[in-house]
Amino acid sequence: MIWTLALGATLADPLASVDWDAATTEAAGLLSTYLQLDTVNPPGNESLGAEFLGRVLEGEGIPYRVYETTPGRASLVARVAGGDEPPLCLLSHIDVATAEPARWPDGAGPLSGTIDDHGRIWGRGALDMKGLGIVELMTLLQVQRLGWTLDRDLVLIAVADEEVDNTGMQLLVDEHWDELGCGHVINEGGIGVRDLLFEGQTAFAVSVGEKGVLWLRMTATGAPGHGSTPRPGEAPDILLDALARLRAHEPEPRVHPALWELLEAAAVAGSGVEHFVLMRPALRARLVTPTLMADPLTRAGVTDTIHITGLEGANKPNVVPSQVSALLDCRLLPGTTPEEHLARLTAIVDDERIAFEVLSARAGSVSEWRGDPVYEALVRRAVMGKPHAVAGPVISPGYTDSIVVRPLGARAFGLAPFEVTLEEAATMHGDGEYLSTENLTHGLQVLLGVVADVALSPAAAPPGP
Repeated sequence: MIWTLALGATLADPLASVDWDAATTEAAGLLSTYLQLDTVNPPGNESLGAEFLGRVLEGEGIPYRVYETTPGRASLVARVAGGDEPPLCLLSHIDVATAEPARWPDGAGPLSGTIDDHGRIWGRGALDMKGLGIVELMTLLQVQRLGWTLDRDLVLIAVADEEVDNTGMQLLVDEHWDELGCGHVINEGGIGVRDLLFEGQTAFAVSVGEKGVLWLRMTATGAPGHGSTPRPGEAPDILLDALARLRAHEPEPRVHPALWELLEAAAVAGSGVEHFVLMRPALRARLVTPTLMADPLTRAGVTDTIHITGLEGANKPNVVPSQVSALLDCRLLPGTTPEEHLARLTAIVDDERIAFEVLSARAGSVSEWRGDPVYEALVRRAVMGKPHAVAGPVISPGYTDSIVVRPLGARAFGLAPFEVTLEEAATMHGDGEYLSTENLTHGLQVLLGVVADVALSPAAAPPGP
């Protein structure tokens, strides 16, 4: 890419001087070490990761601070200083989900950090999200080494406790937001998936928003009794009847404009009947929506969900308890408030013997992506050198720490700039998670390119030929 100045002069590609082989080798070694640190949440122990990142930053002369929520649970903030524009923040989380080591390949367990002969780096968090965390770290290191002059601060944020309660990012928001001052945040939330929409095509979904969350305990109260004699009005039967009504509820699909935009981008590069339909709004609304509703993954992206995730309350087989409960995980499209959804559930159940306890509630949020320079740079860079790939916006069915910063005015976009299969994507929170060195290279090229596109002062790049 050539950077063009107002008077017609050109600047050479500021990434041209990067030794990508050396950068990939360094990144792979850092990721291998990072994956070996046990930051499984619970309990977290994220201070291990913060200390590791801090040692790397110290070696480069990059200042950083560590913020502890509770003993052993820390977040880190580092900064390469720039101009007066609002900072560009690179956000990741240090904690990782739990794993079952016996289900992983021999010699490539969840805490192994093994780099195999195929260049795959194994470990819990390789994709979610220590891999992107190392790409963000390496981006900061490269900017420092290249001596770039930025028009804004570049801030690295690595937080504790994203996987459970978001306490790490919440602490930074509550007590240190004026110090961070993020104008834009790049975080997890999307990834490039092969054959997602069209065979042979990779779709990089850039998260521009996230569904909200409503976690509930739904409790039924009835008469206790002896297990030998079934009687009407017992709590388990009341609960089962209420759950049956929830399961029978058919939600109304709402396709967000972001998803239509991603489908259009895929259709432009596609062909056949799907291309014909997706390029015609009247047809796609009638024909595509049923297809989205038929697949559990896409159905979750176009509805307010009601997911029964567990049951509580039984003590012994021969005792009927007076109360039993179900746990519900509801994810809400932007535009649906937790209060509205709770009222909907109460009306569906329609039983005074059922009570709802709110365990967690947060509305969904969306960042304006149309015309945003950071979003456009992510889309452009994600597909650079990949003629088989497309990129576009999406609303993430899950939520990340981005949902904490959007209400404060920061525009947050989510993309792990890696290209994976559906099977590889399923290893996040599953078995056999790994990241290839090829993806590390591409991820660093994308993220460093985005920084160059949106934050590099023209005087920082060398003149072109």
